[in-house]
Amino acid sequence: MNVVAPLVSAGVFLHSRGWVPATSGNLSVRDGESFRITASGRHKGHLTEADFLRVEADGTTTGGRPSAETALHAGLYRRYPGCGAVLHTHSPHATVLSRVYTAGVQVEGHEIAKAFPGVTTHAGAHVVPVFANDQDIDRLWARVGPSLGDGALPGFLIAGHGLYAWGATVADALRHVEAFEHLFTCVILEATLRSAR
Repeated sequence: MNVVAPLVSAGVFLHSRGWVPATSGNLSVRDGESFRITASGRHKGHLTEADFLRVEADGTTTGGRPSAETALHAGLYRRYPGCGAVLHTHSPHATVLSRVYTAGVQVEGHEIAKAFPGVTTHAGAHVVPVFANDQDIDRLWARVGPSLGDGALPGFLIAGHGLYAWGATVADALRHVEAFEHLFTCVILEATLRSAR
């Protein structure tokens, strides 16, 4: 089975939406006890199977330089045994919201929230956490990991940097990215319209 083929397709889709411009973002999928992740500096709209590196359970990689943020992917796979794919995007909405709403982005009353696991009604309120960026990725994960609850939405923001979303499969993670992006657009539009009234 070709585990990276769905990531190649996901990269094309994400780039078509403007969510991974230039060489931004990184994509990974679980592969047994290891996972496969995009090599550093690859354009996500033009990925091939050769653009993915294997990361072993002990963190070792062979054959190239993986994404600088590999430790965040590895942390999510350890934190959530059911996590099968992680997608990191750099959309304008996610990037700007994470700079303005540094305490977290609250979403409430949105039907699209039912795209997330365990959410069965539009009536709930949810907070997408925002973490300050840090070039030391191990230190960043040390702050992010303990803050993620078992019932939390499958995503978080890094300030000025974008969204991390995950799911049981690449398709699930991609659906979650779409849902988050819809919510982020709604938050920005609502804030804009309310301020103009």
